Amino acid sequence: MKFPDIKTTLPGPNAAALIDVDRNHVSPSYTRIYPLVAENAKGLWIHDPDGNTFLDFTAGIAVCATGHCHPHVVNAIKEQANKLLHMSGTDFYYTSQITLAEKLAQLVPGDGDNKVFFANSGAEAVEAAFKLARWYTKRELNIAFFGAFHGRTMGALSLTASKTIQKKHYNPLIPGITHIPYAYCYRCPYNMSYPECGIECVRWVEDTIFRTTMPPEEVAAIFVEPIQGEGGYIVPPPEFHRELQKVAKKYGILYVADEVQSGMGRTGKMFAMEHFGVVPDIMALAKGIASGMPLGAMVARSDIMVWEAGSHASTFGGNPISCRAALATIELLEAELMENAEIRGEYLMTRLRELQNSIECMGDVRGKGLMVGVELVKDRDTKERATDWRNELIQKSFQKGLLLLGCGENTIRFSPALTVTAEEIDVCLSIFEETLREVAG
Repeated sequence: MKFPDIKTTLPGPNAAALIDVDRNHVSPSYTRIYPLVAENAKGLWIHDPDGNTFLDFTAGIAVCATGHCHPHVVNAIKEQANKLLHMSGTDFYYTSQITLAEKLAQLVPGDGDNKVFFANSGAEAVEAAFKLARWYTKRELNIAFFGAFHGRTMGALSLTASKTIQKKHYNPLIPGITHIPYAYCYRCPYNMSYPECGIECVRWVEDTIFRTTMPPEEVAAIFVEPIQGEGGYIVPPPEFHRELQKVAKKYGILYVADEVQSGMGRTGKMFAMEHFGVVPDIMALAKGIASGMPLGAMVARSDIMVWEAGSHASTFGGNPISCRAALATIELLEAELMENAEIRGEYLMTRLRELQNSIECMGDVRGKGLMVGVELVKDRDTKERATDWRNELIQKSFQKGLLLLGCGENTIRFSPALTVTAEEIDVCLSIFEETLREVAG
């Protein structure tokens, strides 16, 4: 069994020197949680310039779905780089973009009659969805959720309601967006319990919002994450999306699924919405779509994506190399990695729930596939958020060679590459348990 190998104090001298240069020349707006300098990586293992080896349970923020530098993806990138680096799909045609568009159109839930707009990132995919929803419906109002993260560009940021720091000094944002509570059963905003609640969080939309502040006939779209990502890896009850989509359909409102973090096999299915039996009108994709190459995609039904030439475009969106990497990624997901995500995710959740029996501060364990969150609390009865323990756990885990990230105010996220083995999960959890007991006592 392979383990992290920390040879120096962290950061080591070479990493520290690079961080000093970074501090002088890179935007201070970036949120570096701990001083990791990644030099090279393979699978789930990252090496820094001082020879330290880390086990990565972040996958570059859920991006490297096939692990770092998977040979199948790397070979596809090399082959494409020898053929065509760029031609701009907004003005010309090329094979890899066309082939990927056809594949994605068939891959998303529904009957396959879809069209694809290519972007460079998740935020850009959301921006495209935002604009298309307005263009198609000719309506100006939209609904999004507290805890949502849709990106940092101005439209996506307007839909986001994750952290105030993300919006500080950027107001006024795009008007006409109403945020409502997500189906966060562990901390129900209505102080009710599932399933006795009857999915109050959906009923409230029609009974309160549409009756008092938002004329439903003026609402273009509901933007929703199938499983909230940055908000805390929150899994809604099975009926939530089905009931919410029924409300949307009743009033001609588009249902837009932000699958940027939850999509591309991470939850054990290609798209997380498949767990809920819902076919969205529009989907935003990115992160795991191309194993680390910059790519975003907005997929919509063909009868919705009818905007005219020039309505929206992107010079670099759908870059030939990124598209070829995405095709290689999808091949791996379909061949084995989605299944591995389901199997290893069940194992990870089982092991975490076993730990929960003896570690009081593990208030909630939730997830689908390899999108798993552990919410830390000071007291299980009061559910007081253990934000300081969560942050200390992340730092101490890094010092021991395990890379973790938080989400929400007090949740640890486990989002390893979909290639993860049972042995790598065991190593991760041995460090996690040891560190959590040190932090929380």
